Amino acid sequence: MPSYAIHTFGCQMNVHDSERMHEVLRGSGYVEAGSPEEADVIVLNTCSVREKAEQKLRSEVGRLSLLKRERPETLLVVAGCMAQQEGERLRKRMTSIDVVLGPDNIPELPGLLADVSTGGLPVVRTVFDLDGPRFLQAEPARRGGAPASAYVTIMKGCDERCSFCIVPYTRGPERYRGSDEIVGEIQRLVEAGAAEVTLLGQTVNSYNDPGKGLARAPEAAPDDPDESEFAALLRRIAAEVPALRRLRYTSPHPRHLTPSLIAAHRDLEVLAEHVHMPVQSGSDRVLKRMIRRYTRAEYVDRVGALRAARPGLTLSTDVIVGFPGETEAEAEATVDLIREVGFLGVFGFKYSPRPYTPALKLQDDVPEAEKGRRLSRVFEASEALLAAHLPTLIGRTEQVLIEGRSKSGDECLSGRTRRNEIVHLPGTAALDLVGKVVEARILAAHRHSLQGELTEASRAAARPSERSSPLPLSTPSRRSLPVVAG
Repeated sequence: MPSYAIHTFGCQMNVHDSERMHEVLRGSGYVEAGSPEEADVIVLNTCSVREKAEQKLRSEVGRLSLLKRERPETLLVVAGCMAQQEGERLRKRMTSIDVVLGPDNIPELPGLLADVSTGGLPVVRTVFDLDGPRFLQAEPARRGGAPASAYVTIMKGCDERCSFCIVPYTRGPERYRGSDEIVGEIQRLVEAGAAEVTLLGQTVNSYNDPGKGLARAPEAAPDDPDESEFAALLRRIAAEVPALRRLRYTSPHPRHLTPSLIAAHRDLEVLAEHVHMPVQSGSDRVLKRMIRRYTRAEYVDRVGALRAARPGLTLSTDVIVGFPGETEAEAEATVDLIREVGFLGVFGFKYSPRPYTPALKLQDDVPEAEKGRRLSRVFEASEALLAAHLPTLIGRTEQVLIEGRSKSGDECLSGRTRRNEIVHLPGTAALDLVGKVVEARILAAHRHSLQGELTEASRAAARPSERSSPLPLSTPSRRSLPVVAG
């Protein structure tokens, strides 16, 4: 059988797309190789949101080009946002690439590979499915075949047009998936063992059901331009998939954090007590230049209302430093906002010009060294907040969803609380707990995580694992509370 390997760069949408490519290829008779060096087909699923992603792609294609000299029959596929952005230009610059594949063309991958492998010319396929949007869905083969925490795409594309962002160009305009299909996929995942589902979308909370299958959320104001049917979707999932233990979503837009969504967090126990809500800047002038369509005060008011509706909820965010024209005072305003809101995780990035974005018309006038200093201050503020927060949990008993073996080893399983804190449980690797929600007593706080032990009730209920293969590592792609450098 032909074999394949997939290397994923970027966000949760890319991780989800890679999972679908795994299924499409396996369904066409491919088997996963132990390493890229052993594979007949190598897929690089790319990101183009930041300049570093392009550098990583060029480096990886260069390395694999040497491999292809030794094994000319190996096929190299570049998929994802960089493929969509560059298309034919990418293949002309990197002649070792055999297939350039856009995100909407994943179902075509086996056929394209078949054509190229039988003597066909290299191919570029980057066509948006605007007329008939297709959403590849997870197809777990058996009970226990789903991951503990699964992703479900509910929409793709973006209509926001933030001045720094290339996503509308690489993912197209917003297209929504029918709620019947969404609920059906979640039901199958839960039946196959998933305990948690994260809803995915570029602006996930702008969702509207194309099939008109949702009852309007009671708090939804008909004349509010920021309203959507996202809260109604959350309510339908909670009602029709009662076995689902936790529901999350990413990435939302602050202007769609409306009264109906806040009320859903108040009413639905299945919604986790953590929301990732990108803010990007603490300066109104910079937010306006970014075309974010909210002010700092509006952001603070909305997340304040969310916290009031769901006490104990934690927040993380995205921040860009060094946006064109950002002054030192405006950079400090972002640090001040981090402290004011109390974000326990910041995904911080230096501004980098992206092709086709409106911000290219602005002068990138913040020196790279200054961007680095500003980013360091952002991280210092968030690290201090997390360092103050984690010790407050010592002695508490938390509900922890076990995702897999801890990266630290030590026969240790790892999982997350409802607020998204990472908890390591030493001495538990031999127990059959992956995908289960257990009670754990918190014993210690580390820099970015917690250490705990199973309560007596959870340990008594646990059984030895019957797995014949090693436990998976905890999911590395999920947004977590620790600070991540850009």
